[in-house]
Amino acid sequence: MSDVQRFDYAGTGLEDSVPQAPWELVSRWVREAQEAADERADVYEPSAMAVATVDRTGLPDVRTVLLRFLDPRGPGFVTSRHSQKAAQISDTHLIAATLTWAPLFRAIRFRGVAQQIESDITDEYWGGRPWGSRISAWASRQSHPVASRQVMEDTVRDLAQRYPDMGNPDDVPVPPDWVGYRIHPQEVEFWAGRPDRLHDRIRYAAASPADLDDAAAWSTTRLQP
Repeated sequence: MSDVQRFDYAGTGLEDSVPQAPWELVSRWVREAQEAADERADVYEPSAMAVATVDRTGLPDVRTVLLRFLDPRGPGFVTSRHSQKAAQISDTHLIAATLTWAPLFRAIRFRGVAQQIESDITDEYWGGRPWGSRISAWASRQSHPVASRQVMEDTVRDLAQRYPDMGNPDDVPVPPDWVGYRIHPQEVEFWAGRPDRLHDRIRYAAASPADLDDAAAWSTTRLQP
């Protein structure tokens, strides 16, 4: 293709000396991406995370969700039990995800198993969502066909009448299909874009899924770009 756009990557990269466990870098890069979004127009939705699962036949599936939880046990997100990703997680428990911040020349990849997040944590997060987002979650049977957009909008209107916005976290009850998943990682890879495509890649690997701050569990390898 003669019209391929080319961009050089001016990232600062990763030094040879990296933490023994990935948590320090994960938490710092996520924080710095969030800070950059407050200051730069080219860093938008820094919590966007591509999540990949596989169905029972082994066919992979990928979609974008929002990173809503992050602690040393791994990154987490919320969804519906009716969704395809929930069904695939139930079948295989296998999961992978990527956080990519192209303007910052950074990305983090996770591979591991999905664990359901404790309901008290996801319920607390539910109460902090905007009222409209809570209504939409009730209106949508995620991943299932619908006759038209009008059907969804009619459902939203009916639910808005049932659960009016009073400005309280419990205006809309937690739906029965509300669920959160945590990616308990076995591999974590950091990518830092460098000039001339000579990028830095550092991969952390554990013998089995491990907490991100468990220094004894992780080994590191520098990968060629």
